Amino acid sequence: MGITTGAKFQTSNRGTAAYPLMCYRSQVSNPYSIFYGGKPVKFSFNVILVSLILTILFSRSLHFLLKPLRQCRFVSQLLGGIILGPSLMAQSPMFVSMVFPLTSDFLLKNLGIMGLMLFLFVSGVKMDMGLLKRSGKKQLCIALPSVFIPLAVASIVGFSTRKSMDADLQKVASIEAIALSLSVTAFPIHYTLLEELNLLSSEVGNMAMSTTIISDTIALNFMVAFGAMKQNEVSLHNAILYMISSVVFTAFLAIVVRRLMLWIIQNTTDGEPVDQFYVIVIFLSAFVLGFITDMIDLAICIGSFWLGMVIPDGPPLGATLVEKSETIIMEIILPCSFTYIGFSTDFYAMKEASWSALSPLLGLFISGYLSKVISTMLASKMVGLSWRDSFAMGLILSMRGHAELILYVHWVDKDIIGVPGFSMMVFGTVILMGIHAPLISILYDPSKPYMVNQRRTIQHTAPNDYLRILVCIKDKRHLPSLVNLLQVSYPTVQNPFSIHVFHLVELIGRANPLFIDHQNQELKELVTRFPDWGTIHHALNLYQEGKEDCVDLQFLSTSTTKATMYQDVCKLALISKSVIIILPLEKKYDGEIATTEEWGGGNQSVIIQVLENAPCSVGLLVEKAERWQLPQKASFSFIVLFLGGPDSREALSYSSRMAENPRVSLTVIRFLSGDNEGDDELQKKMDDGVMTSFWVQNEGNDRVSYRELVVRNGADTVAAILEMAKENYYDMWIVGRKQEINPSLLEGLSTWTENQEELGIIGDYVSSADSVNGDSVLVIQKQVLSAKGPNNKTTSTIAPVLR
Repeated sequence: MGITTGAKFQTSNRGTAAYPLMCYRSQVSNPYSIFYGGKPVKFSFNVILVSLILTILFSRSLHFLLKPLRQCRFVSQLLGGIILGPSLMAQSPMFVSMVFPLTSDFLLKNLGIMGLMLFLFVSGVKMDMGLLKRSGKKQLCIALPSVFIPLAVASIVGFSTRKSMDADLQKVASIEAIALSLSVTAFPIHYTLLEELNLLSSEVGNMAMSTTIISDTIALNFMVAFGAMKQNEVSLHNAILYMISSVVFTAFLAIVVRRLMLWIIQNTTDGEPVDQFYVIVIFLSAFVLGFITDMIDLAICIGSFWLGMVIPDGPPLGATLVEKSETIIMEIILPCSFTYIGFSTDFYAMKEASWSALSPLLGLFISGYLSKVISTMLASKMVGLSWRDSFAMGLILSMRGHAELILYVHWVDKDIIGVPGFSMMVFGTVILMGIHAPLISILYDPSKPYMVNQRRTIQHTAPNDYLRILVCIKDKRHLPSLVNLLQVSYPTVQNPFSIHVFHLVELIGRANPLFIDHQNQELKELVTRFPDWGTIHHALNLYQEGKEDCVDLQFLSTSTTKATMYQDVCKLALISKSVIIILPLEKKYDGEIATTEEWGGGNQSVIIQVLENAPCSVGLLVEKAERWQLPQKASFSFIVLFLGGPDSREALSYSSRMAENPRVSLTVIRFLSGDNEGDDELQKKMDDGVMTSFWVQNEGNDRVSYRELVVRNGADTVAAILEMAKENYYDMWIVGRKQEINPSLLEGLSTWTENQEELGIIGDYVSSADSVNGDSVLVIQKQVLSAKGPNNKTTSTIAPVLR
């Protein structure tokens, strides 16, 4: 029946342990049959399945438990692997024999390394190497000290304790390799954590990403140099061959492979994904280049990482590669890497090793870490950051992650450290990341800079002052309704408009958010990353024609994740001193409002985040009528549903400006409770004042009509709205998002609506109900003042703002 025999030896600082000779059947009938005494985990495929199931379950459970402590996912995944390893559960011989038998080592190691290779490949694809050109002096002034000072400090500590090190660690190449890893800022973990903490678009996050790329570029050169020093320990001939191989390999990637990638992009139709054949070839190349770098004695994962770096980020190629692979790599394959790391980590080996053997390595680790934090913090302070942000910057650039785990494995393979040293480095990584993630989230609040306590509303804008509007466009389908709103808002020389047009594109296939001011001609080549920009620019310029003396247009674009998109919107609103942000929505065929598809859902919805954090008023423009061009009408009929409260007053203020347009007829309906019971007297007095002012202003305007309706409950309110819809066709319904004067006006309506969190109860009903005819609905929320906000001299910037 065929017998395979073999012996396995494992060497660590605890000595050489020889496992007994084991015999395995090469073929077993009905391997899954537990009813015949079979053990499914003896078979390779089942070992992989058990490893995946346990690792994912443990890491997900730990992440759920640790989330209130603001722990990042990396810590949960690494802890999950450690728990399964010899430091805890694998101490039980029964657990090992049942779940991870001797034959699993080979599978877990190779699948784990494959997961790290693919993770670094995807991370390399997301890197925007163009940041090296666009980075300013600030990033360079932070990057250089944050690399060279900890490198020097760790080297000095290493050489001063060299006599107490073992023979392999005390070599010059070994000390410098460890010192370099402690001084370098690895891109993959920074991008992963900053994305998880929603800091990618923040000032500190942007600066950290730019600094990281500069740091990684320096580190890659040093890594090759230290690799040559390691080869020189064998012979000078080996070191020369190593350097030649590294230079040839790098040149091949930068010249040949890069041009091939550009050729693929040129042969891909605009707006279409890259052909599947090219995607398969590129992923195969990641494994081929990993094999080559391992063959020439570079780290096996370097090949795939460098390949990712030469692939142009973003659409079409980078976006296609990330979309097709990220989920399977991050959620399925990468957990095997943490299982492998966990099974290679043995805290009992640290206990059995002598303190004299581990103390030099610990000294290197601590000195490198502390000097990294301090040097980065001081450099950040010198370029103008506050002490609080500088400390956050120091913590961000001192994080350890996936790249460091790969280096630890590489050091073990090169006999630089043993199992105790490896376990200590992993333990230190868990401790540091467990401290860093919650500290960073506490120290740096990205929403704080744009929370203000100054009035920025339409109601408080002086009549002859600029009405500053921020128009957000995520899709060119929104153009007709947005341009129509701007037209009917009626800018004049006496009431001019300053409009910032903000094109928002979801960040896919690249890590660094991009912010472009289109007045900067030096950044013209970056416009190709925004495929709809030409259409948007043309449509708004047509709107401005003939209105140059009363309409000032500014065009800007950003590419960022949905989770941080609201930060860019709010910060730009703060910088531009906008009094209202316009966000477009559309009604789908089934009557639902397409908020999730366009802006994300749940608490991470861009709409919800903007409503909660905006430094000014917000208008949600819901397009009910599907159209691809501007309506050709001689006149428009609008209606305002005034149910009271701040939002209704802001909606009335905007409508009052529209009423000046000779093409607009405006109807204002004020809803009042029957017996005034439950009214907020203060709010009602303020409503009365605004309504009186509105009526005085429009007393001679025969295109404006005003009615008051007395209702008892929500059913009466809805009945009145439906009756008005039957009486007349209104092109636009205008309503405040919240009604805070009397809850009886909405009694019983909360169960009728599904998007009330975004649009409010009345706004959602009018937008969704087919019986309420109309082209569009404008739902307005008045500015929510911050209890503790900066004054109007706030100079928060979007970093890097490209001008």
